[in-house]
Amino acid sequence: MNGRKNKHNASKGMVMAHAGALLCVLMWGVSFVSTKVLLINGMRPVEIYIDRFLIAYLLILAFRRGSLRSRTWADEGIFLLCGLLSGSMYFLAENFALEYTLVSNVSLLTSTSPLITALLVGIVYREDRPGRGMLIGSTVAFTGVACTIFNSSFSLEINPLGDLLALLAAFSWAIYSMLLKKLNAVYDVWFITRKVFFYGLVTSLPFLLVEPPRYGIGEILTTMPVLVNLLFLGVGASMVAYLLWTATVKQMGAIKANNYLYLQPVVTLVFSVAVLHEAVSWVGYLGCGLILGGLWLGEYLTRRTAMKA
Repeated sequence: MNGRKNKHNASKGMVMAHAGALLCVLMWGVSFVSTKVLLINGMRPVEIYIDRFLIAYLLILAFRRGSLRSRTWADEGIFLLCGLLSGSMYFLAENFALEYTLVSNVSLLTSTSPLITALLVGIVYREDRPGRGMLIGSTVAFTGVACTIFNSSFSLEINPLGDLLALLAAFSWAIYSMLLKKLNAVYDVWFITRKVFFYGLVTSLPFLLVEPPRYGIGEILTTMPVLVNLLFLGVGASMVAYLLWTATVKQMGAIKANNYLYLQPVVTLVFSVAVLHEAVSWVGYLGCGLILGGLWLGEYLTRRTAMKA
């Protein structure tokens, strides 16, 4: 009886984890459009990042204060590294890369983080090595990402600095996903997310010396497009999404969770058409199909292998 109940709870938890991953990817996909709207309204990349993380951190602090320190100084160092990797390094590397190379280059290179995660996890944690089915599904999905990003054009301009920054963002997110495995074993999702946002803010402050903000608090509150999109980025795409993502990685592991990031370009594509009125060719629609098919194929082949074993 207890075994059946535990199996039911585990199955329910996995369903919730998949739903959480989808919601995270939905919000992160839309966040590209929101960030674009803020840039159009004159906000700067560093300013947008700091404002959204500050909103998220203050809200988490209000909801779940608790202890401010982790159990050991070694864990505190891991939190610092997580804040640097998933916060300032990822977002600022991505934003600054856009100044040196094409958006298609940056999108493609940052979308390699699931493959990088699978490779790194396989090297570090032997028990979590991705199976053949997951690798096949990831390859199909990544092909779809390339089609979705290139959309109506297959020309790829190469700029070493911009492309290296985009790859740095992808590697930083992959390493962050791996570090979550260690933290999830000891701390709850609220504590982890709060610490990550804190160190993400601290490590980004020096960039304000290079790129000071243009908007004051009064201008933000009175400019409706800025206020609405900044609240979405801070509350939804930052606080809620990071809490869900931490819980998702804890439930299904870094490799499976990161595979959902392949859906991000699809979401961005749909909302960029609806909000920014960008054109979509048959290549973009083909990419959407390959991404969805790759995700399904990876899960299907993995389940079939598990049943045979």
